[in-house]
This record gives sequence, structure tokens and C-alpha cells, in this order.
Amino acid sequence: MPIIVDVEDVLTVRRWRRYGADRLYVTHENGLPVGSVDLQSGEVVADDPLLEAEVRRAAQEYLRVDLPELVVPAQRLAPPDETYLRDVETALDAWLGTRSDERGAAARASSIGQRLDRLADEGWVTIHDVPLGRQGTCVEHLLIGPGGLYTVTERRHPGQAVVGRGRAMSVDGRPVAYLRDARLEAVRAQDRLLAAGCAQIHVRAVLVLQGKLDLDVLTTANDPLVAARHEVPELFRRMPVVLDERRVQALARVARRPSTWLG
Repeated sequence: MPIIVDVEDVLTVRRWRRYGADRLYVTHENGLPVGSVDLQSGEVVADDPLLEAEVRRAAQEYLRVDLPELVVPAQRLAPPDETYLRDVETALDAWLGTRSDERGAAARASSIGQRLDRLADEGWVTIHDVPLGRQGTCVEHLLIGPGGLYTVTERRHPGQAVVGRGRAMSVDGRPVAYLRDARLEAVRAQDRLLAAGCAQIHVRAVLVLQGKLDLDVLTTANDPLVAARHEVPELFRRMPVVLDERRVQALARVARRPSTWLG
């Protein structure tokens, strides 16, 4: 359901830096997500396209002070005009240190979210930036479709050696908990969906990696499925069909409810 922003509303901006990611999350005062900004790629995601400028402006205000959390008043009642969009985007670009067209092209080329969105015409639903509770933990992408339910997490290490053996993984010889964290994230997402009434489901984690990959990890149904970036979205097209269209849409409706995740 779109958020209606009034002049007396306020937006909260929080910075989330974990597992190599660096994002700003913008939420409404009632807890509903408004959008996010990836401070590495510059990708801006707004739950309602009309609020994209609000997300950018809130991020701009936050980056001026860089506090753990910032509350800013909402300003837009009507769809933003081109001048407003351009002014806000220019200010945000200045902080990110790259031109908008270059940044946008890079995001389109590299974003796993964009790649997953290509599956929409094939019956898949992708929900981005799903909050797990109220402590800032977030599922990057929840994918629901004919091939099942998946949490999708990306870890980027271009040029670095990423080695996986069994349930252990390292980056340039440094142990990382990517497999464990992805597995626990999928379990938490599954528990939330079950509690919301989605019976007989299984959510599997998918860990998407970029780097010099040397992988021999466990592949049981309860272990994360590990894939290279270039395998997405084709990986999901090859999944055997386990859900029909009606079931996919029913699960997606539950997954889109903020109460499913923030309870």
C-alpha cells in the first residue's frame, strides 16, 4: 500500500553497515519502509516511485551530519518536479563522488535487485530490503516464484580470492561468516512467514558472490545455495516448479505486509 506523505509527517534515516554493505534506510514514523540508498553503488530504491525524491532528500540531509539516526520532516505533497529531482540528486551525487549517469549505469549493470526484477514476467515476485524486526537487520531480496522462496544476499569482493569449503568461507584468507549468516537469515524469514500463516513453506538462502571463486560448499536443502553474479537470474529459471501462480501471489501478499516482518 503506498504511503501518503503529509507535511506534518516525519521520516527516519538510519545507516546500516554490515557484511561489506553500506546503506541508508528511510522509514515513515509509523514504521513502514519508504526506501533505501546504497552508498556503494548509489542505487536508490523507493517503495512508491513518487517518493523517490523524498528518499534522496532524506539521505542528503543525513549525509550532512552522519549521525546514527536522523529524523527529518517530510516535504512533498505532490509528485516532485524535474527541478526538485535534479537539485536533490546533484547534492547526493556530490557526496557519493560520482556523476549521476555513471552511477546509474553502474547500478543497472551490477545490481542483483535489477537482475531479479527481470524474472517478473516469468511469475516471480521480488521484494527488496525486507526488515527482519526493528533492530535494523534486513533481507536484501526476498524472491518468491514457481521455483520456491529464497532470500538473496550479495557479497562483492572483486579481485579477491573467495574460498568456500563445506560450511566455511574465507576472503583472501580471512574467515567470513557469510554462509552461516545467510542460513540464519533464511531461517528467520521462514519463521516470520510461518507465524503470519504461510503453511508448508521452505525458505532457502542464496549467496551471490563476486570475486575469484573457489567453491566446494555443502549443497543440502538447508544450506545456502552459492552462485556467481553472472548466474543470476538464470539460476532461478532452472529451478523445478514447486509453486503455482495462485500460491506465489498469496505468499507475496503476506510478504508485502509490514506486520509480517515488524511484529
